Amino acid sequence: MNLSFRQLQTFVQVMRTGSVSEAGRALGRTQPAVSAMIAGLEREVGFQLFERERGRLVPKPEAHYFLEEAEFLLERLTRSTRTLQDIGNLEKGKLRIACNPAASSFFMPRVLANFLRDKPDIEASLMMRSSPVVTDWIASQQYDIGFAETPEPRRTIISEVFALPGVCAVPKDDPLARKKVITPADLDGKPMAMLFDDHSISEQTRKAFNEAGARLNKRFELRTFLPALQLVSEGLCYTICEGLSAISHQESFGDQNSLVFRPFKPECFLNMSLLTPANRPLSLLVESFAEVLRAEIKTLVERAAGLRDLP
Repeated sequence: MNLSFRQLQTFVQVMRTGSVSEAGRALGRTQPAVSAMIAGLEREVGFQLFERERGRLVPKPEAHYFLEEAEFLLERLTRSTRTLQDIGNLEKGKLRIACNPAASSFFMPRVLANFLRDKPDIEASLMMRSSPVVTDWIASQQYDIGFAETPEPRRTIISEVFALPGVCAVPKDDPLARKKVITPADLDGKPMAMLFDDHSISEQTRKAFNEAGARLNKRFELRTFLPALQLVSEGLCYTICEGLSAISHQESFGDQNSLVFRPFKPECFLNMSLLTPANRPLSLLVESFAEVLRAEIKTLVERAAGLRDLP
């Protein structure tokens, strides 16, 4: 059986109006076209739904039984059509986003809020985990899009890399805040807050100190830069962090921010990536969000570079 939307629509209209001509006017079709549509429907179902009496269609009991089912099918088809239109117009769907801690406090929520402001029916899942976990989630297709520190190449992931410059965080009232550039010599023997040893920024920091012959005094070892910046705010240490954490700290504290950020020489960078699954096409919604996120990341990189040029 191969029933069409137009056959069901015509049948329901004939039943509601009680007249082929009225049904035709309601549907914008000729009377012969309505009659032909009903005849085709009857051929598909395999029995007569109407008696023909002097040019009129008189519903048989089977037609009344079928009416409720036909109305249900039409309503379901109409809802499905509307849903598909909403999906195509990015008005329905779900976004599953994963990001690392540095992006979760300010950057990603702001990007997501701006994207969803005129899309009230879009659902979103935003989860924060360490960069390796974010990478695994994207590789296993548990999440649609991620933003995290750049992983080793994997066939299951598409990674678009962005280099975020590193800066040195210094308390506002510290003598080093007056310097335009911070070097390992300036931090010789001073207490530092650093991430775990195999983190890229930690490795670059150790290399810079070693090459300058400066003493690296690691007082605090942390998992992320955000608590490190709080320790710097308390005047307990200094830290060399990437620009995303620096900007997130500035945005979070606003006028209450007690830190300044200065360029660190030699330059260091942290590679972060926009991550998507390699083995599954992106939905229209995810593609649209990825385009917005990509533009925001580029702006973020420009802002982070600007921190290096502050007086």
